[in-house]
Amino acid sequence: MKTLHIYRTYFPDPPGGLQEAIRQISLATQACGVESRIFTLSPRPEPRELAVAEGQVVRSKSWAAPASCDLGGLDAFREYRRLAGWADVLHFHFPWPFGDILRIFGGSGKPAVMTYHSDIVRQRYLGYAYGPLMARMLSSMSAVVATSPAYAKSSSVLTSLVAPERLHVIPLGIGDYANREVAQRCGPELLTRLSLGDKPYFLSLGVLRYYKGLHTLIAAAPSIPANIVIAGSGPEGENLKRVASEVGASNVIFAGQVTDEEKIALLKGCRAMLLPSQLRSEAFGMVLVEASMFGKPMVCCEVGSGTSFVNEHNVTGFVVPPESSREFAAATTRLLRDEALAVQMGLAARARYERLFSAPALGRAYRELYDAVAGSGTDAI
Repeated sequence: MKTLHIYRTYFPDPPGGLQEAIRQISLATQACGVESRIFTLSPRPEPRELAVAEGQVVRSKSWAAPASCDLGGLDAFREYRRLAGWADVLHFHFPWPFGDILRIFGGSGKPAVMTYHSDIVRQRYLGYAYGPLMARMLSSMSAVVATSPAYAKSSSVLTSLVAPERLHVIPLGIGDYANREVAQRCGPELLTRLSLGDKPYFLSLGVLRYYKGLHTLIAAAPSIPANIVIAGSGPEGENLKRVASEVGASNVIFAGQVTDEEKIALLKGCRAMLLPSQLRSEAFGMVLVEASMFGKPMVCCEVGSGTSFVNEHNVTGFVVPPESSREFAAATTRLLRDEALAVQMGLAARARYERLFSAPALGRAYRELYDAVAGSGTDAI
């Protein structure tokens, strides 16, 4: 089985959760006999082709990226046609309007699936103009995948434009690295650098973006009697530091960008993972899957997306209303004061990871879908 993934950007260009999702799907299906290639755009596509563990990455030039929508030229159409001719199944990742143009005008009628990662949230007015193209693209798919039952039910696009028989739910997943060894010096050096000592701390991990709700976490921090490590970098970094200073959140530690080894050390050592995202732009929350892999409980917000699917309320952690610093602080403090509860929820999170979000679960689900799509052409399955 040969599958071509199509998305606007990919590693080694600046990383993001959607790129990591593509990588994990490719790696997981590889174990199920699927050969993957990834077609993408890059502002600097040199080298043009990259051989990586998950498959071959082929890049064309990105000439512009208005509203985070990378646009290619004639070369992109040529490469797309060539790669589509190689593939048995095309796998598009939404949202990327130029990918829709490639599908509709690129001259390939190969069976196709789409993983619908997120509604268009911030560029809402552009979304209205994009509507007709989006509807045509969705209608051309043999199958559309939502990453959680909550998203399948709550997305107005999925409920209005995708026939029920074409809509499937396959959660995102990630390969297990919880037992990966890190350098013996990494943990102690990190604890010293961040002045964490041997007391419990909480972890927030990811790119510092507008929808991550970190202003809520910082507002809650003075009421939480423990350190809170915010690991990552991004456009909201300086503003968040200013907010922390204004509210007197002296227990918030900005770790900046961390290495893979440092991330593992932080995940192993934290009491729980905190994800206060307040918008549906946080469509799934892969950091919650990582926390589950490490057997850590979680606190997140109910935004009608996959976050409250990964983190099952009162089982693997707590789900609270968005932008409620009081309730976020209360849930976090409960996990601090009741260590037995934190351990119990962490064990439940690990079991849920193995059942729903592990690489074997992810690989099997997509391989079955690819087989069904390839066997049915462009008909609904």
